[in-house]
Amino acid sequence: MRIAMIGTGYVGLVSGVCFSDFGHEVVCVDNNPEKIAMLERGEVPIYEPGLEALMAKNVAAGRLSFTGDLAAAVKGAQAVFIAVGTPTRRGDGHADLTYVFAAAEEIARAIEGYTVVVTKSTVPVGTNRQVRQVIRKAAPDADFDVASNPEFLREGAAIDDFMRPDRVVVGVQSARAGEVMNEIYRPLYLREFPILTTDLESAEMIKYAANAFLATKITFINEIAALCERVGADVKKVAAGMGLDGRIGNKFLHAGPGFGGSCFPKDTRALARIGQDHALPMQITETVITVNEEVKRRMIDKVMDLCDGSVNGKTIAVLGVTFKPDTDDMRDAPSLTLIPALVGAGAKVRVTDPQGRHEGEALLPGVHWMEDAYKAVQNADAVVLLTEWNEFRALDLKRMAKRMAKPRMADLRNIYAPKDAKRAGFEAYVGVGRAGFAPDSAESQKEK
Repeated sequence: MRIAMIGTGYVGLVSGVCFSDFGHEVVCVDNNPEKIAMLERGEVPIYEPGLEALMAKNVAAGRLSFTGDLAAAVKGAQAVFIAVGTPTRRGDGHADLTYVFAAAEEIARAIEGYTVVVTKSTVPVGTNRQVRQVIRKAAPDADFDVASNPEFLREGAAIDDFMRPDRVVVGVQSARAGEVMNEIYRPLYLREFPILTTDLESAEMIKYAANAFLATKITFINEIAALCERVGADVKKVAAGMGLDGRIGNKFLHAGPGFGGSCFPKDTRALARIGQDHALPMQITETVITVNEEVKRRMIDKVMDLCDGSVNGKTIAVLGVTFKPDTDDMRDAPSLTLIPALVGAGAKVRVTDPQGRHEGEALLPGVHWMEDAYKAVQNADAVVLLTEWNEFRALDLKRMAKRMAKPRMADLRNIYAPKDAKRAGFEAYVGVGRAGFAPDSAESQKEK
């Protein structure tokens, strides 16, 4: 089957490459000539494990190509996927659908024969019907259907999520469109992965509801973590006990500095706005948004307290700036709240991240980029573990403590046990939702 993928951002590129690996003929389209040139050279503009090799394989097989010519890509395609950005619109929290409708209008002018136009971008409920109106207005005689096919890709694990999904959601209006979508996803159907076919509105809502629920789990455990600190409980043990309940599950119950990335912040804001527009406020989702921002600010206080109330003139090493490991994505990352606050308070901030520098240099002015964690902590007054990259999970804590001017750790991902930090020579440790220890505390003196 011939597929045109409009947009080579994260969703479009991963989806296009994976569809080509299914055996489909895929043309990926982008209006950025530099990005197309990069892709044609075999270079991937985003960091996603395994993507570059899979892309090269399918280009070599002749199933995958790239172009800036949308009309040429759409002609003869049986399915055209819209995978353009839908950022939060300034001022009102709505998803900005400018790029979606612009793509739909261009597609309309290029359609030849029956075509299913599939919205892969995350869009508010009702958008696919608007896409249909845009296409019908631009091409009254076009033979087409629209479909909704939201993505559920985790950055850092996107290829596996596409090839072995929890589910595929397809919203259609006609049996004919359903047949085309079934053929596209036939390899998954044959391997018995769940494919849920719904109406357009339900498919659109599933995406927002799923992301809002996951964001709620993260925010809930972060609120519990704050209470654990007050009452002396350990949030890791609390989360483990909760997660053993099959009705709850253990995923997304990891206390930390709040959620970020390209999906949860944008999608929760959009869902809250959809509720307001329909006079049915999404009160839980609105609270999640508010609390998540409070969680990020609370991390600033943790670092300040660790440094005796002030970071002015002190050197702080921050390990990890991307919103999660195995991605270079900095969108709404907790680092964008924490690090500017430290710099603004007079700290000399050193940062290291395996993939974050490319975007981070522009987003985090006034910091010093280091090659690795050990260089970052040299003569530092505190180290902050902010992103749980694998290379930060097994650090030589003794080596780190010896290099630091004041061996103090803010472990905002609860990677290390406080006793291990103390044994390694750290004089102070603070985590999230668990007991730490302070310099010269009674407990610390007792252990010495």
